Amino acid sequence: MSKINKIFSQLGVIPVLVVLFVILSIISPYFLQINNIINILHQVSITAIIGVGMTFVILTGGIDLSVGSIVALSGLTMAVTHKFFSAMEMGEPQNTLLSIVVPIFLAVIAAVCMGFINGIMVSVSMVPAFIMTFGMQNMARGSAYIISNSNTISVFPNAIRFIGNGKIAGILPIPIVIAISMVLIASWVLNSTKFGRYVYALGSNREALKLSGVNTVAVEIAVYVISAFVCAIGAIILVGKLNVSQPVAGVGYEMDAIAAVIIGGTSIYGGKGKVSSTFVGALLVGTIRNGLNLLNVPSSVQPVVIGAAIVVAVFYDKMKSKHDIAGTE
Repeated sequence: MSKINKIFSQLGVIPVLVVLFVILSIISPYFLQINNIINILHQVSITAIIGVGMTFVILTGGIDLSVGSIVALSGLTMAVTHKFFSAMEMGEPQNTLLSIVVPIFLAVIAAVCMGFINGIMVSVSMVPAFIMTFGMQNMARGSAYIISNSNTISVFPNAIRFIGNGKIAGILPIPIVIAISMVLIASWVLNSTKFGRYVYALGSNREALKLSGVNTVAVEIAVYVISAFVCAIGAIILVGKLNVSQPVAGVGYEMDAIAAVIIGGTSIYGGKGKVSSTFVGALLVGTIRNGLNLLNVPSSVQPVVIGAAIVVAVFYDKMKSKHDIAGTE
């Protein structure tokens, strides 16, 4: 029985995803069409990317509620900067190095600064992560409204639009490639580097890690910076996909990312989880939404289903933790 439990523990929510695929393919003849599968992957790509950073944070026992607002602020930083340089170059949109690379660079810097502030306040000032990132959520969103003057900025160069809508060989969307690449890189960092081991240790036994001489403050700051960095990547993809940047962008992204992480099996208490499972969690959430849309279920019902899935996942994690503790006694 222990071997069976171990196998199911390793598989995570993959069996649930397989069962869901089978059920939806029976109910809807459109579900298993290749275009629909690619559409699901495309839709969950940004959630998966943001989920990568959220996994790092939750593995340390923290939470980041500011990711959606950081996406908006990062995207608008890029938009405003691009608009400024385009005006200087007498035309819009421009495809020059100055009007593409510099705005993207500043978008990343803006996001990383927000993440650094989160990390400093949580690790040094000991402000609870929930409170700090909730405050940053509002500050970043307000800043997005300020720098955009509450306006939507549209029309971007082909290079940026290609990031959001381009396809490899005319089939595989670029956002999917970026999402998978981010998952692979993050998995390598967590599984094969000292920093990755420190992230797990910070979530499972903070005091022991500190007593071993590791700079826990630096590790904790780093995970919030990583979370903000991937938000910038998500913002660039979102702007390229929609060809607009607006202060309301990213609303609800924090809940989607947390859902992907928790449903994927990462412990809300920290110390246990995998980035690859977060990707599967994001795919599961996206599949549920896609299936509900194919079945013409009202969009108002979708948050109820996703919320219920989160509650079940956390309940299962709680029961599993109690079982693991009982098994060691």
